[in-house]
Amino acid sequence: MNITTFRTANLNDVAALVQLVNTAYNPEPDAAIWTDESGFFHGTRTSEQALKKLLAEDDSIILLGLHEDVIIACVHLEKSKNQAHIGMLAVNPACQCKGIGKQMLAQAELYASHHFNVEKFVLIVISLRDELIDFYLRRGYHKTNRTIAYAQLCGENCDAKIDGLRFAVLEKRAL
Repeated sequence: MNITTFRTANLNDVAALVQLVNTAYNPEPDAAIWTDESGFFHGTRTSEQALKKLLAEDDSIILLGLHEDVIIACVHLEKSKNQAHIGMLAVNPACQCKGIGKQMLAQAELYASHHFNVEKFVLIVISLRDELIDFYLRRGYHKTNRTIAYAQLCGENCDAKIDGLRFAVLEKRAL
């Protein structure tokens, strides 16, 4: 299965996006997928309320990758000054390891370059996720030596399974 269409998300996509993101990051216990974050956090990755908030914000979009009419991948983009924050890159577990994540990331960078006119792309990644950091390094990102405490990002909803969990900040010059 491959991406046949890219488009931005709207409110009608929220339920499908909640399912996609939560399945990609917090799969069933017997599913062995490399994007699994269930060892780091309790609960789900996102909610309808959180996604609706992202869609309502200025300079914030969720880009979708579809196979025919089915959403198989997504990524969130948000402009902040001269940079685009890229996050919530999620691929349907049945479609992982087929280049879909690479396609989504490339499309996100292209979209941000053309629509946001930014100088760099910024990602935050769980600092313990070496395989994920390596994925982004192979795509031209570099480590910045900056980290962010998990509690700083999640506020009162912080429910990490690991004390002192941090995110690494990665960057790449825009296209």
